[in-house]
Formats: sequence, structure tokens, C-alpha cells
Amino acid sequence: MLARDLISIDVPPLNIHDEGKKALEWMDEFKVSHLPVIDKTHYIGLISDTEIIDFIAPTEQLNKLRKSLGKPFVYDYQHAYEVLKVYATLDISTIPILDEHERYMGVVTQQHLLRYFAEMTDAREPGSIIILELNQIDYSLSQIAQIAEGNGAKILSFFLTPHNDSTQLDVTIKINLENASGVLQTLERYGYVVRASYSQGNAQKDLKDRYDSLMQYLNV
Repeated sequence: MLARDLISIDVPPLNIHDEGKKALEWMDEFKVSHLPVIDKTHYIGLISDTEIIDFIAPTEQLNKLRKSLGKPFVYDYQHAYEVLKVYATLDISTIPILDEHERYMGVVTQQHLLRYFAEMTDAREPGSIIILELNQIDYSLSQIAQIAEGNGAKILSFFLTPHNDSTQLDVTIKINLENASGVLQTLERYGYVVRASYSQGNAQKDLKDRYDSLMQYLNV
């Protein structure tokens, strides 16, 4: 999925001539602490509620902060992972999306990004999660997949997490079986260290209900 596919049509940009009071009202209405500021289709920058409160009066225009605004953004043709990378780097609640000519297209909110990655990782699907610890040189996706499939399982999602200052890494696997005992036994037989495993069987309905409630609250 590309950044343009994550744009929220419900969150409008601010105009450079809007007043601080209006900006704060919109942030409260759309449950964000940052909004993009534009002049026609030109992206001026991203403004935060704290910048408005600290540096301008309610009736002053955002234009007063034009030169001090940061300009984080992602191009519309970049992958959703680039959006996630910006969120992981900056403490912001929205990310402006620009086209190849750097014209403003819209924003991606944390809520939409959360929903996308929840769907991409099959977070709501029943199954089990297995966490392996191994040396990077011993990592083999094909072997792990073969072990899972040999026990009648399908891998729904797969993540690698390197250890800091180490050659070790964690491999997090989600499979579609609520009973992962066969997969676990085979992994251990092949010499894999299983750090942890979690069955999502009994808790799945409660997890789904919590997820749906969260999405309803966020209005996405």
C-alpha cells in the first residue's frame, strides 16, 4: 500500500491565514495535536497545538509562525512503511502527504496507520504467536516456513527484531493455528530457541471486541 492510499479525507488542512483559535478548535474536533498549514496547494508546514498556545494569540493568524514551522512529509508514491518510519522518528499525530511536485494532497493520521498495520498483520485473525531467538547467521525464513507448513500451519505475519549490540535477533511469527504445540515441538527439535508463545484462541473474541471499540472511538 502506498502513502496516498492512507490519506484521511476527514481531516482538513489549515490555511495560512486562519486564526489560532480556529486551529485549536479543529485539533480538538479531529482528535489530533498537529495539522498541516497550506497556502492554496502549497504546503507551508506542520503546526502543533503547543506552538499555537505558546507563540500566538487566539485571534492572530498562523502566518505569524510561517518561518518557524517544521515541514515533515511523505510523498504520495512512497510505501506505507515510509509513513511508519516518520512516525517512529517524530512525535507527531499527522503526516502530510505531497505529490511529486510537492503539492499538498492530504494527511495520514495515527488512527488510519494503526488500522492499516493491524489489517496487514492479521491482528484480528485467530491463531498463535511464536517468538524465536537465534543468531543472525542461522536465520532461514524458508526453513521456518517449512516447519510451520509441515505441521499444517500458515504464517500470517513475520517480523525480525535485531538485538542492540548483538548478533542475536528475535523472530516473531503469527500462525493460523490456535494450538501451536506441533509447530513448537518441531522448532525445538530443529534446535530453535523458543522465547515465548501465545495462543489467541480463548482471548480472540475479547481482543476483537476491544479492537472494534477502539476503531469506533477513533472514528476510522
